[in-house]
Amino acid sequence: MNRFGSPPIHASDTVPGDTVPGDTIPGLASRQLAWQVLQAVAAGAYADAALERELASLARSGVGLSPADRALATEIAYGAIRQRLLLDGWIDALGKVSAQRQPPALRWLLHVGLYQLLFSERVPAAAAVSTTVALAKRAGLGRLAPVVNGLLRSLLRRRDGLAGSEPWDGLPLPADPAASLALRRSLPAWLSAELLGWLPPPRAEAFALACNAVPAIDLRVNALRSTREALLARFTAAGVAAAALPGTAHGLTLLERQGDTRALPGYAEGLWCVQDRSAQCIAPLLDPQPGQRILDACAAPGGKSTHLAELTGDRGEIWALDRSEARLRRLDRNADRLGLTTIRSLAADATSLGEAKPHWRAHFDRILLDAPCSGLGTLARHPDARWRISPEAIAGLVGLQRQLLEALLPLLAPGGRLVYATCTVEPRENGTQIAALLESHPHWQLLQERQWWPEPAVGARGGGDGFYAAVLQGPLESGESPPA
Repeated sequence: MNRFGSPPIHASDTVPGDTVPGDTIPGLASRQLAWQVLQAVAAGAYADAALERELASLARSGVGLSPADRALATEIAYGAIRQRLLLDGWIDALGKVSAQRQPPALRWLLHVGLYQLLFSERVPAAAAVSTTVALAKRAGLGRLAPVVNGLLRSLLRRRDGLAGSEPWDGLPLPADPAASLALRRSLPAWLSAELLGWLPPPRAEAFALACNAVPAIDLRVNALRSTREALLARFTAAGVAAAALPGTAHGLTLLERQGDTRALPGYAEGLWCVQDRSAQCIAPLLDPQPGQRILDACAAPGGKSTHLAELTGDRGEIWALDRSEARLRRLDRNADRLGLTTIRSLAADATSLGEAKPHWRAHFDRILLDAPCSGLGTLARHPDARWRISPEAIAGLVGLQRQLLEALLPLLAPGGRLVYATCTVEPRENGTQIAALLESHPHWQLLQERQWWPEPAVGARGGGDGFYAAVLQGPLESGESPPA
């Protein structure tokens, strides 16, 4: 069958035996690409990396996809990955063989077709069915093409005439609330059960809905080089629809999907960078001041490091620490583009930083620990993340987070401020983690604590990733509590 590195299928390719007029299948390349991404993710690849690899392969072949076909491939690939559990539920309900027992290539091909029928308003049902069947034939699954055709048409018959419009209408749902939420919103069963323990049912439903939304593209204006009003004016002149983000000092959001954001006005001049609206709220919690010594302990890819430099007027000493040299190089390039000179990057392990840099004890006025976490607040942005995370993995992360906190506390100057942040909603990684830290360090003070929950965007409200932040102040001297 067609695998990575084999000749790509293009929209103009003929499909022998197909009945589409002219014996061509418009849009076949985008579906083929989406199918290859699904197979790569099932084999362990990350969705964004798999998509970029496939797009680059097409570009090297000298063909590439039109912007519309690229957008369709991305929608189908990311959407089908998000909706994996629901799509499997339809296969279980309509097929003679359960989803788990299907040949993997067939299972993911059915997901390509089912996703279009259930979620894609711009794809006619006939086109969704015909292209999926054509791909089966083209990729050496010709004997299974009738299975593909039959299952997709069974879905259309099952849903024909239904009054509802939800993608699970016509599908038997479990009586258990957690199992029902998991199936309807395509969440792991353990996460669905946890959500209903953390939140009342309506808010758990809103969280799940937000996890399946296409994330907004938010920008942060570089206040050292421009203003939000000036950049909005440039965008308007260029025909780019954008709006100011409420609750942020320098945030914008794009109101329409764009291609490569680097082509937008002001990118080359370093007038802005991409940063989620919730993430834009983290660096200001440090209250960074010009001339201060600041450590960003898990810095790459650098959005918060550059924000700190902008907030201090690019005056002071900012160390951006990360274990990955490759990710730090990306940070350095972005800092250069933004014209920031105070950021110094260092590849090192924050858990042993005190041993590697003993002169940094009590050195920093501000420390940001944007800790490694389960990322449960970013499921919309990372469509495959929900299928990678497990409760066992979270337990390991909790231990690492505590280790990082204990390693960084001695590096803070007396009376300094440390912000602990995550992009998750798991209490063990957030409030419970900080409560345990304060219990063992009673001279530290919690100044502020906040949890951002993902929720659907409605007007000026909602949208954005889920984040947690705790603002801690260290004792003025050893054993002395800071003032209230």
